[in-house]
Amino acid sequence: MLRRDDQLCVMTVHAHPDDEALFTSGTMADLALQGHRVVLVVCTDGAEGLAAEVARGRDLAAVRRAELETSAEALGVTTVHWLGYGDSGLNAEVVPQPDAPTPLVYAPREDVVSKLADILRRESAAVVVGYDPNGGYGHPDHIAVHEIVYEAAAKADVPRILEATLPRDTLVRLTHRFRFIHAFFKGFDPTMFDDAFTPRYQITHTIDVRDLVDVKRDALRAHASQTTGGSVPRTVALLLRLPKPLYRRWFGHEYFVERGATAGCTSIFTA
Repeated sequence: MLRRDDQLCVMTVHAHPDDEALFTSGTMADLALQGHRVVLVVCTDGAEGLAAEVARGRDLAAVRRAELETSAEALGVTTVHWLGYGDSGLNAEVVPQPDAPTPLVYAPREDVVSKLADILRRESAAVVVGYDPNGGYGHPDHIAVHEIVYEAAAKADVPRILEATLPRDTLVRLTHRFRFIHAFFKGFDPTMFDDAFTPRYQITHTIDVRDLVDVKRDALRAHASQTTGGSVPRTVALLLRLPKPLYRRWFGHEYFVERGATAGCTSIFTA
């Protein structure tokens, strides 16, 4: 395992603007405070995200790009790279159009892998972070990112790959405990996490970021377009409404899987 006192590049690869705030923001901020170079790669423009006050498409893509830059600044990110692909939509319903960015799931895989591998080489990444095989909650862009990260890391000879995830057991317990929410929010499915993310016993790294919850919430607030729109509760809005002590308790840790690593790691680096 790499030493904490080595100044290294850690690259996180996310599918859409706001994914960094939801999954890895505390760890990114912690690494930046330690003096490591934190690089963020975003694969798509997020143009299919719901937003009540901004139309979908290029207008929303521009808004979300600006939001991502604000979030990255709050987290201490050194550099942001955009791969330039379009948002494929929650069910991969977006089809390629001649005047729009190619949705990630329709882009030639080798082209995407080569783009990411080039960035990994240029940044001399020592660690790259992607998603678990489920893509978290199954979004096709997230699943694609999981596969692309492994292929690009192999091509660029990056020594370590981590998968950002959440403990499935905890999510299932919470959603089933609060089944009453279904009566108030049309479309809420209390079984939605039954096969999502990662069983807790498979998680190798649990990072304590409780002292960084203010920074995590600043990153979430940056994505204001994703707090409204649609007929179901918006994740960003719900998280921001949580009282800080409850947020700190439930979201004060971030979770990763590293293949071949021993469960129970509390840092990405050794002391």
